[in-house]
Amino acid sequence: MTVMHYVIRRVQGFDAPIKAKEQLIFHVGYRRFSASPIFSQHTNGNKFKMERFLPQNGVVVSTVYAPIMYPPAPVLVFNENSQLVATGSVLSSNPDRIIVKKIVLSGHPFKIHKKSSVIRYMFFNRDDILWFKPVELFTKYGRRGHIKEPLGTHGHMKCVFDGQLKAQDTVCMNLFKRVFPKWNYNPCLIASRTNNNHEEQMLQE
Repeated sequence: MTVMHYVIRRVQGFDAPIKAKEQLIFHVGYRRFSASPIFSQHTNGNKFKMERFLPQNGVVVSTVYAPIMYPPAPVLVFNENSQLVATGSVLSSNPDRIIVKKIVLSGHPFKIHKKSSVIRYMFFNRDDILWFKPVELFTKYGRRGHIKEPLGTHGHMKCVFDGQLKAQDTVCMNLFKRVFPKWNYNPCLIASRTNNNHEEQMLQE
């Protein structure tokens, strides 16, 4: 067992949303199994952003825990109703491929004085502010800044930006967390039609 990555594309005519970690059935080469994949962008680089849904257009990388299979083995993906969802091929068996989920924290200006502002509602205790102090801040109006120091014990913090904020602006912080697929690999055994017919004949006799 290892971390398998498949490059897949949604089939035309299937428009229902497919959420990440939804139970799907995979036909990979001669193997058939069910698993809950996570989706990520198929781009160059060493870190790849997680997609929360299977996109309507373009290719995406589907990642599951499964037995090793070598490219370019074909991949067919079905939902639990046996409808064909996507097709593709094996990309690689690489547990070092980093998939990250993006989370955006937001806060609001409480007091504004030139390039310095007091921000609230992003954090609610002093320890969190100190922990995330090195992370860059940005606003919806295009300002960039950083945390200077926490104020008090209830999550207020003093921040410095490259310009004066507007009262209606929103201060944001991007956070990224590495994610992994669910460990729920389940092989699907298919009884041959010949064996089924033979069993039916024996029961009739």
